[in-house]
Amino acid sequence: MTKILSVGGSIIAPDKPDSDFLSKFVKMCSQWLDSDKNNRLILVAGGGAPARVYQNGLKETCEKTGFTFDANAADWIGIMATRLNAQLLKASFGDYCKNDVVYNPTEENLSFDGQVLVASGWKPGFSTDTDAVYLGEKFDGKTIVNLSNIEKVYTDDPRKNPDAKPLDTISWADFRKMVGDEWTPGKNCPFDPIASKKASELGMKVICAGGKNIENIKAILEDKDYIGTTIG
Repeated sequence: MTKILSVGGSIIAPDKPDSDFLSKFVKMCSQWLDSDKNNRLILVAGGGAPARVYQNGLKETCEKTGFTFDANAADWIGIMATRLNAQLLKASFGDYCKNDVVYNPTEENLSFDGQVLVASGWKPGFSTDTDAVYLGEKFDGKTIVNLSNIEKVYTDDPRKNPDAKPLDTISWADFRKMVGDEWTPGKNCPFDPIASKKASELGMKVICAGGKNIENIKAILEDKDYIGTTIG
């Protein structure tokens, strides 16, 4: 069984690498992998705080110089942050991960020799959520678990709207109305618009859940009751 975890950069490195979280996460995943040698995990690392800090640095520099802010360049900065986080994840899983970090999920001859495969961002135009969808398509993963700093998808941004309500389930049609069709670098939404379009076309299921709740992630991997929002 292959499961895909899209691990938000804000979970891996909120301001610096969270070794306490990473150690618990790796131990829990290792136990799940050891419970059945057919179990495999694809982990896609987000950029998180390092990406946004450097993207904001570019924006501020452009404002001070009068040069035009280049969205494409900002996306590349975010991608480099995901590569750093992905290398950290790969190293943390040791012998479980036998292949190099995947930079291009559409590469024809991708190998998946161990029980863990780690991927980073690929190219401008979308977030690592889209990379996760491509890898799910390639390695027959029907469910993507999107781990971030929110436990559920809300009807609106709860930081701005106190009446926003958490959702247990939502259809792709309704979710795509919420997130729209456009991607901008650093866009903060539960699952990016480009990934959402492709996942809905492929008939995939996406579970959005809190990334810090190790027991809840374990429940998702074991197909037990969990806290989160199911999109599908």
